[in-house]
Amino acid sequence: METLWFALVAAMLAMYVVLDGFDLGAGALHLLLARGDAERRSVLRSIGPYWDGNEVWLIAAGGALYFAFPTLYASGFSGFYLPLMIVLWLLVLRGISIEFRHHVGGPVWAPLWDVVFSTSSALLALVFGIALGNVVRGVPLDTSGRFFVPLWTDLRPGAEPGVIDWYTLTVGATAVASLALHGALWLVIKTRGMLQSRARRTVDFAWWAVAALTVLLTLLTLRVQPLIATSLQARPWGYGFPLASLAGLVLVLWFSSREQDVAAFLSSCAYLGGMLGSSAFGLYPFVLPATTDPSRGLTVWSAAAPEHGLRIGLAWWVPGMLLVAGYFVFTYLRFSGTAGDDEGY
Repeated sequence: METLWFALVAAMLAMYVVLDGFDLGAGALHLLLARGDAERRSVLRSIGPYWDGNEVWLIAAGGALYFAFPTLYASGFSGFYLPLMIVLWLLVLRGISIEFRHHVGGPVWAPLWDVVFSTSSALLALVFGIALGNVVRGVPLDTSGRFFVPLWTDLRPGAEPGVIDWYTLTVGATAVASLALHGALWLVIKTRGMLQSRARRTVDFAWWAVAALTVLLTLLTLRVQPLIATSLQARPWGYGFPLASLAGLVLVLWFSSREQDVAAFLSSCAYLGGMLGSSAFGLYPFVLPATTDPSRGLTVWSAAAPEHGLRIGLAWWVPGMLLVAGYFVFTYLRFSGTAGDDEGY
């Protein structure tokens, strides 16, 4: 049951990254691609029906983490208090900028909301990537399962690292590039005219950046976290995750060059899912490795709630996720195709 919940939480986080990732990427590109108010409104219309619903997956994953792995929740939220507050403020500013641009617009306020929206989107991608880097690298857990990590130390991973070091920054840069590519592919599908042309050119540029960073990150991860290689050697079927990621990245270039835009976007989804799946599989059974002493790391068994609670939670999770899935199917079918001029924002 503990392993099942580990897989469910990982799947919900992957769904969040895949779905909210395209509107984070579109937001990060907002100021770079859109020229003038009409095009900037087009970017907002392309994500308007989806962005707040996509964040349901983050809330669901956080709620599942709270009752399925309470020890991890308590340890992570206390040790990463400052980074989590930064994430909260960025989410708030991003939501405010999207809504207030419509309600408090005009020649003075609209440019301000555009800057806030684009900056907060890019920083969220960076911070989420740095957070993932901390989980993969590990944290200095003590014998009680607690830790404190300063924002930065000497920028080198080790037994007592900071939140920000050269490895986590590499993960953050890869996240920004990957979500920018994801967002550009979404804009190619949802917009038209010169904005679509600029998004298509951005795909070509971003793909090479993502490919280079993916190779670099893979090599660094195998060096920083030996658990990844050990897990793959012990369970070779796990190579399916990195292979899915590689295939997705290659197919993005293949389909994009042939202007098969929906297929290219779905390939980007496979790339992101494969990368996150590789991380989760490589860390299992650890949910939070320790940099001080590997035996202090939190595992799916040491961090999980009692099995009875996990079973009750699963009974509620299934119908809840069916409702969420139905909502998403309806929304994405209802607003499929190019974003129209009458869809708000």
